[in-house]
Amino acid sequence: MYVGRKMTTTLVTVTPETTMVKARDLLREHNIKQVPVVDQQGSLVGILTDRDIRTAWASPATTLSIYELTYVLQKLTVESVMVKNVITTTPDATIERAAKIMHDNKIGSLPVVEGDKVVGIITSTDLMEVLLDALGIEEESGRIVVLVKDRIGALADVCGLLKQNNINIRSMVTLPLHHYPGVYEVVMRLNPADRANAEEYLNQAGYKVITEYKKDLSSYLPAG
Repeated sequence: MYVGRKMTTTLVTVTPETTMVKARDLLREHNIKQVPVVDQQGSLVGILTDRDIRTAWASPATTLSIYELTYVLQKLTVESVMVKNVITTTPDATIERAAKIMHDNKIGSLPVVEGDKVVGIITSTDLMEVLLDALGIEEESGRIVVLVKDRIGALADVCGLLKQNNINIRSMVTLPLHHYPGVYEVVMRLNPADRANAEEYLNQAGYKVITEYKKDLSSYLPAG
């Protein structure tokens, strides 16, 4: 999946001249945590987060009276607080690339740009929705896990076995087991009525099916 398929395109934006009070009210009104800052031509010039706003609110609070503080904050603009060196992505970037950028930089969103124009924004919430969709968690299903070696045909063998027994795989995700190099965890969601049969067929074929949390996976590792 690509960023352009998942990004939010109905954008709330502010300009550098927007007051902090107005920006704060916009974030509350739309229940968002960040907002792109654009100039009069619509070009991205910064980003403002709820954390930036909280920091600005707190910074003069210990030295000003409530009346002085209110006056200062009414005059303070987004330009004086926003992050100007913005990390961005593009619509044709993959979702996994966007996720890695956010993870590596410890940020919760990425403005999406084409040229210098903002065309959308993608957030950690959007990425979580992609994960939930990939896992098929929204549908009633039966979850099973098998461990396989990283080899050609490993997934085909598992899928072929279930196909031969008329069992449909609704969704499947593979994850590396970092404590066991070369071994992958295959997470499958099936029709609930097929789960018991799938477990039986896989066990007969030499796979050790996991249906609940196991602290020690050593006895479930693939042979050989």
